[in-house]
Amino acid sequence: MTEHVWSYKSTSGHLAGTDLTGYKVEATDGSIGKVDKHSDEVGDAYLVVDTGVWIFGKEVLLPASTVVSVDPEERKVFVDRTRGQIKDAPEFHRDKHLGDTGYRDELGTYYGPGAPFDGRPA
Repeated sequence: MTEHVWSYKSTSGHLAGTDLTGYKVEATDGSIGKVDKHSDEVGDAYLVVDTGVWIFGKEVLLPASTVVSVDPEERKVFVDRTRGQIKDAPEFHRDKHLGDTGYRDELGTYYGPGAPFDGRPA
């Protein structure tokens, strides 16, 4: 099961109800874009990140468990994946994938235990 992948870590500093829209998102090796949409729903928390020019204006969906810290003063979210790991994740299309449980399972497997990098940063 990949349910834990869709929950914020207790150590992330994220407070439920905090609006993360517009926060910059930092991978372990640099910026990947800004939060365009997010969910705090228990067991289904995520960030939709607009990558801007980094990967040609595409969006990526990051499970909440990738968030290691939130800095409200700097308006930044830090995730525990590299830019390459995020870029290589299953492609995301908002209209098609937000409510798609199959895609959610695929992404949960990619970012969770047993992933190509065993659910840990490279």
